[in-house]
Amino acid sequence: MTETPDAPTRLEGALDDGVLHLRLVRPARKNPLTFEVYAELRDRFRALAHEAHVKAVVLSGAGDNFCSGGDVRDIIGPLVAMDMTGLLAFTRMTGDLVKVMRACPQPIIAAVDGVCAGAGAILAMASDLRIATPQARTAFLFNRVGLAGCDMGACAILPRIIGQGRATELLLFGRDMSADEGERWGFFNRVVAREDLLAEAMAWARRIAAGPTFANGVTKTQLNQEWNMGLDQAIEAEAQAQAICMRTKDFERAYRAFIDKRQPVFEGD
Repeated sequence: MTETPDAPTRLEGALDDGVLHLRLVRPARKNPLTFEVYAELRDRFRALAHEAHVKAVVLSGAGDNFCSGGDVRDIIGPLVAMDMTGLLAFTRMTGDLVKVMRACPQPIIAAVDGVCAGAGAILAMASDLRIATPQARTAFLFNRVGLAGCDMGACAILPRIIGQGRATELLLFGRDMSADEGERWGFFNRVVAREDLLAEAMAWARRIAAGPTFANGVTKTQLNQEWNMGLDQAIEAEAQAQAICMRTKDFERAYRAFIDKRQPVFEGD
């Protein structure tokens, strides 16, 4: 079916062997976000906390672009006419999306191609791993539409990924970050050819899904929680977390496999 610019953005989901592929679909408009899709993404990521059969998530966009951010007609226009109560409800809802992405135990891999702008750049930022194509152009362009760069956790998360100075540059200027810059700065874990993007992201996700699921979730949790810990507190938290992991069957499976000189097969418990 041919997409038209007026067709609403939709969120497609497909589960294969423990990997959930979520795809934003509205290629004629570079997969923009709408009020409904924001809420759908938030609710979908929130539900993952209770879906143990999902081991990893791949987030992508249809066509040759990731996501162009909030739709100008469907979001920006209505926001201009909204009162403060409505505006705060909206910004809290978009912030909740980032919260649930960080809180869900499954690692999230963003497969970024073409335009990755505004809230689309935030979706990539809030993911755990990011793979891009050479054509990827990432822009935290809030400044260019008269807004502050402190949107959806950008001032908290982006400096932790690429450093304070580089984050300040992107948030104050709203300029594009090329795929090469993104890889050199640590925003992108890898840059691959456009035709290899989804296959590479799915391969990474399947590798995660084949690993110790409970332990991977603990790793993600600790990476988040230790932002606000001193070193002594972090070391104690990791000691407790690792002791819990040592009581899992996957830990024993790995030990037995090592003794038997074979690769372990993890079952996530």
